[in-house]
Order: sequence, then structure tokens, then C-alpha cells
Amino acid sequence: MAGELIKVDYQSLIFEFRGYKVMVDTDLAALYETETKALKQQVKRNIDRFPIDFMFQLTKDEKEQLVTDCDRLESLKHSSVSPLVFTEQGVAMLSSVLRSKKAISINIGIMRAFASYRAMLIENKDLQSEIRALDGKINKVFKFLLDKIDALHQKKIEAPLKKIGYKNYDKD
Repeated sequence: MAGELIKVDYQSLIFEFRGYKVMVDTDLAALYETETKALKQQVKRNIDRFPIDFMFQLTKDEKEQLVTDCDRLESLKHSSVSPLVFTEQGVAMLSSVLRSKKAISINIGIMRAFASYRAMLIENKDLQSEIRALDGKINKVFKFLLDKIDALHQKKIEAPLKKIGYKNYDKD
């Protein structure tokens, strides 16, 4: 078993905050088989490598949202410290801060997960644009049909109506 990578669904570890796809420090620490505190210490020692678009700390509300959305992170609920989250670039930078072979192999898997996640989003955007195009075509067809129905209705109104009923011959 030594040296063998455990199959992890990295995509389930990716969340979205502030418009970024991110991973939480506790998940990353577990993957790197280190303590969250040790991971944070390494980041703080190399803080220049982690600008705001690589890593940021969640607000209290964001932390509550994370705990609500993900049961496995319930231990964060009672923590006085909000977690750090890392964007794709931040996770890549972690491999230069955490220099173990485990960190490198885990980072490769995570980078692939981010790439797969992006591809999935692009596919969804393509699908959405196809649906919008079809919706536009359907709307044009409905408009055409409604215009035809209105035109037929107008023709009926313009045609003189024949009187219905009995003729009264006594009035002559």
C-alpha cells in the first residue's frame, strides 16, 4: 500500500466563494497528511507567495455557509478561526511551500480536478447557448404561428357577416 495513491474525488472538495473556485485548508491538510496548523504556518512563513487571488480567509458568514453546505466540515462550526481557502493558483503555490513528494502528487491530482471542473463548466455554457438558440427558434415559430392565427382572425372580422334569423316579410 505504501506509495500507492488513494483515489479521491477532488471535485467534491472544490467550493465557490467570491467568484473563485477554492479548496479549504482543512481538506488540503488532510490530503497532504499534515495538520491544518502546520499548513497555515508554512503559508504564513511564505505569505508573499499567496496574494488575495491565490488565498483568502473566509468571513464568518462564508464559514457558516460552508459548514451548512458540507456536513464533513462541521468541525469548523465551533472553531474561532475562519478557514483559509486556496484558489487553483494557490493550491499550485502550496506545492512550492510544502515540498514533500506527497504534496507534489496530491497537487497533480488537484490540478487535474480543477481542469476537469473548468471543462465541465465550459460544456455547461455550450449547452446553455444551444438551449438559448433553440429557445429563440421556438419563439420565432410561435410568433409566426400567432401572427398567422391573428391574420386569419382579422379576415373573419373584415368579412361581412350574414344576418342570421328569420326574415320579416310583413315590414315591406
